Amino acid sequence: MENYKKAGVVEQPCPCPFTNLQPNTPEIRVRDGSKIRNLMKFALGRMEGKVPVESAGTPEEPETSAPASGESLCRQIVFTGVGPSVAKTITCVEILKRRVQGLHQCTQLLYRTVQEKWEPLEPGAGLDSLTVSRNVPGIWVLLSRDPLNSNEPGYQAPGSFDALWGQAVKKESQGQRHQQKRKRGGGRGWSGGPGGGGRGKGPRKQMGHPKEGRKTPG
Repeated sequence: MENYKKAGVVEQPCPCPFTNLQPNTPEIRVRDGSKIRNLMKFALGRMEGKVPVESAGTPEEPETSAPASGESLCRQIVFTGVGPSVAKTITCVEILKRRVQGLHQCTQLLYRTVQEKWEPLEPGAGLDSLTVSRNVPGIWVLLSRDPLNSNEPGYQAPGSFDALWGQAVKKESQGQRHQQKRKRGGGRGWSGGPGGGGRGKGPRKQMGHPKEGRKTPG
């Protein structure tokens, strides 16, 4: 592809995998260049009418603000991201779950078709335009104040992320203690200091054949 340049990317539409959503459920599409602060401001405004106030980079207590005209508080919200935006989507979900308590979660992993259009660098070289289709992994996350179907694959009950975080912290602390024990497990050197090969019991013996005594002429 050294003779081509990317002319554009077109994402094929992917329908939402969640059915029976409430009519006013917003769908937040997380892009690679999206700012988490702006996404959370919109999500909190729609879920509980609270917008976080930031001063000098430090989050403060949220203030209550009325939703925009024609918009009412919703009980469900959907986050979606594709490719490199998946990690940012998960971050937004976890932040909202900690800000708004008691949210039920359902996660679906899908693939979305992305078409890339490539044009030749030199139009007169006789090369044709190319269209490359790729299947990119994507994630859809539904957060709901109302209970969801617990038998649905990808369901998480409210507060389940606390248990997962607790297990991760426990494993990390165990690994750190194991590394500290390994560092402290070294022997003591000849002078009694750490890191040597053991404690000596006396002067080292010289290895080799003993020297013969000098013979005196008879």
